[in-house]
Amino acid sequence: MYATRVSGHVDAPRADVYRALVSAEAVARWRVPAGMSGEVHEFDAREGGRFRVSLTYEAPEATGKSAAHTDTYHGRFARLVPDAQVVEVLEFETVDPLLGGTMTLTTTLSDAEGGGTDVVMVHEGIPDAVPAADNETGTRMALANLARFVEADRDS
Repeated sequence: MYATRVSGHVDAPRADVYRALVSAEAVARWRVPAGMSGEVHEFDAREGGRFRVSLTYEAPEATGKSAAHTDTYHGRFARLVPDAQVVEVLEFETVDPLLGGTMTLTTTLSDAEGGGTDVVMVHEGIPDAVPAADNETGTRMALANLARFVEADRDS
């Protein structure tokens, strides 16, 4: 198992970014890497609340971790600190023991110098069967999507 750490900037206040982290509708839009579509099946954004999300590959040759073309994961919100941090404990829905195990995703928000919000996403306990470069790339895409989503919402 390994961990990745990805950081980025969102040109919006922490409260706006936090809202996008704890909204099922928002997560379904921003937490989806390029080349995939997302579906939120369950989402109870409170400490101890559960969630279940599927990400489906658009390319027919792409292989999912849970089904032919889909990565489905479920988990719970372990910690919610409004406008500051979201800690999610999650696992893939898979029969493959190489992809099993619990992961923790901690998203921390802080005020950025010059305005906006700095976002740090630390993903721990990732199974070695998931290529580290793929995890980091997917997380970077999701973080960029988060910035676009929140910033566009502020502009409308």
